[in-house]
Amino acid sequence: MRIAIITTHPIQYYAPIFKLLHERQQIHIKVFYTLGERALDNYDHGFDKKITWDIPLLDGYPYEWVLNTSANPGSHHFKGIVNPNLINQVNNLNPDAILIFGWAYQGHLKAIRYFKNKIPVLFRGDSTLLDETGGIKGLFKSIFLRWVYRHIDCAFYTGINNKAYFKKYGLKESQLSFAPHAIDNERFSFERKNEVALLRQNLGLMPDDLLVLFAGKLEEKKDPILLHDAFISLKNHAIHLLFVGDGVLKKQLKAKAQYYNNIHFMDFQNQTNMPVMYQSCDLFCLPSKGPAETWGLAVNEAMACSKAILVSDKCGCAIDLVKTGKNGAIFQSENSDDLISCLKQLTKNKETLINYGKVSGSVINSWNFLNIAISIENKLIHETH
Repeated sequence: MRIAIITTHPIQYYAPIFKLLHERQQIHIKVFYTLGERALDNYDHGFDKKITWDIPLLDGYPYEWVLNTSANPGSHHFKGIVNPNLINQVNNLNPDAILIFGWAYQGHLKAIRYFKNKIPVLFRGDSTLLDETGGIKGLFKSIFLRWVYRHIDCAFYTGINNKAYFKKYGLKESQLSFAPHAIDNERFSFERKNEVALLRQNLGLMPDDLLVLFAGKLEEKKDPILLHDAFISLKNHAIHLLFVGDGVLKKQLKAKAQYYNNIHFMDFQNQTNMPVMYQSCDLFCLPSKGPAETWGLAVNEAMACSKAILVSDKCGCAIDLVKTGKNGAIFQSENSDDLISCLKQLTKNKETLINYGKVSGSVINSWNFLNIAISIENKLIHETH
């Protein structure tokens, strides 16, 4: 059986799945990258800089670049991906089904509509209802999304919030298969003790000091300023805060933090060094606000490093991965008092954070690439027989 996989560009969270599917040889895959070869330019709008990943993203599976004729190419808007040759390229493969990642691009939506009722159309997306609004705008959105998903034969949902979204917009239980959002658990969990000790030393931490970590794009959506302001209210020099990443808010954050010796910044860290960042902390915090964080894969990464987790209720992963009193806490998005309360409670005892981290490590084990691959294989076999 052959499946054409349509996605925008090589991504560190998806390329390992494609490689695994190819290696397992249960199905034959080919990936079509619709942003085109210009995806290799690697400009990331969230980090506001060029990013060249230091792990291979094109090795171990067959792929093709797809011509993108957009006047303003990019995966950040609908008209950023226009693919006049995509359907012909896919037809040349003569696939038994297509798996398409995201519909909100002109080239992708055109392919979904074309292949409907020709071969099974499988879909992967991680939208949630966390930003839902009512009124006329909400009504039109509902009508449009129900129309889009009528073209989908089945969807792979990432978690509870994503499943609720698919069901609201017309997909039935029988059309939904669980394929967990995942990261490379083994790579992140591999201990880097010497590098961790060096980093904590360079930050000026004493052995019993606590380190709270934010890792990601320093942008409004992730609300790092809320975390900064809540943190300084703790007034505890034995607790440190580390921001790792780049983005439009970095200059503002550094200005606000200039008088605090226990607030630290590091530039964007590439994939091979990120496990050291997570393993160095005692508590990982993702304080995102609306528009909602559809998932928050940094949480998976921190949990793979056996860390306690503090997230806002606007993180799509919160309800699946974070259990208050077991491996961390969930606070109300944009509620500074709630965030401060959670920070105070979680940073009372280092031993409690260690125990929470052990639970995180156990929970995240099954959220892995293998279970995604098996879900895709099983669904393809079911849909084509």
